[in-house]
Amino acid sequence: MAGGAVARASVLEAPRRLVARELAAPEVGDDDALLRVAACGLCGTDHEQYTGDLAGGFAFVPGHETVGVIEAIGERAAQRWGVAAGDRVAVEVFQSRRACAACRAGEYRRCERHGLADMYGFIPVDRAPGLWGGYAEYQYLAPDSMVLPVPANLDAIVTTLFNPLGAGIRWVAAVPGTSRGGVVAVLGPGIRGLCAAVAAKEAGAGFVMVTGLGARDAERLALASKFGADLAVDVAKDDPLAALTTATGGLADVVVNVTARAPAAFAQAIALARPAGTVVVAGTRGFGTSAPGFWPDMIVFKELRVLGALGVDVTAYRAALDLLASGRYPFASLPRRCVGLDDAEDLLAMAGERNDVPPVHGVLTP
Repeated sequence: MAGGAVARASVLEAPRRLVARELAAPEVGDDDALLRVAACGLCGTDHEQYTGDLAGGFAFVPGHETVGVIEAIGERAAQRWGVAAGDRVAVEVFQSRRACAACRAGEYRRCERHGLADMYGFIPVDRAPGLWGGYAEYQYLAPDSMVLPVPANLDAIVTTLFNPLGAGIRWVAAVPGTSRGGVVAVLGPGIRGLCAAVAAKEAGAGFVMVTGLGARDAERLALASKFGADLAVDVAKDDPLAALTTATGGLADVVVNVTARAPAAFAQAIALARPAGTVVVAGTRGFGTSAPGFWPDMIVFKELRVLGALGVDVTAYRAALDLLASGRYPFASLPRRCVGLDDAEDLLAMAGERNDVPPVHGVLTP
């Protein structure tokens, strides 16, 4: 972009206060780049930021499921990332210095320089150049950014699913080591839950159950069979433990809890896991109190593995992009709502309030 150019952006100044700003577009040097944002998916983290459940105490441009086109790029950055101006890329959430022990081990979520403090979509707007999130016309790509080339046959809106689908692949397959023929229970039928069901089937699971709660989850549960689920259970009506036992004759080898603001689901996860099974608690939980009905001794009596899983890695992201490009699942026809910057707050408010039924997939298209 020419010097003096500006980019429109939505800035979350405080909980429930998303405002439009114009930020100066940075001049690109040898080691960085500027991305023209085509689409940015809405994540549960975005909703928690908006409502204040996950507050940073500073103003920032949200959005960390960004897909776009390289507008300008320095020579060194182009060599490092293997991309050029005009290429379509997806932007990873985390940054990596590529040199510390954590990054060399592939755990760049724990990068010594960046860690969780420099996640795209959660960096102060006062830190130059301010364009640190996908809720903007342009996003700055710092030297330690990581980008992924996008397959030619994928449109930008579907491509934003690289993040939740990558999460599903890591949380269901990589972290617990789901085996072929195993039984997997996914708690939570949102976009990450549906992606987790897909990941379970792709990992070779013999049976996949997805659970949800009440009218808010009805549409998502109805979709679950198209995304790998053999059984969908509304826990407001039916006992998931009885439903799984009836269907399979036993309990789950792997339980993945991707619910938000649902502490009781943790107790359900422990109950659904077979002895010596694995429970993965994935993503942010959105609650700070103990889980109702949770009996800690059940972990001991069953000798369970309980694993926390926060983010995604490059291996899972690449697998997700390949799976999206394959067309094996109807991601393109998911019920979704796409809005521009002017309507971003309306979509966030809908998704963040319990009285509204948000779209299965929300996307911002600046």
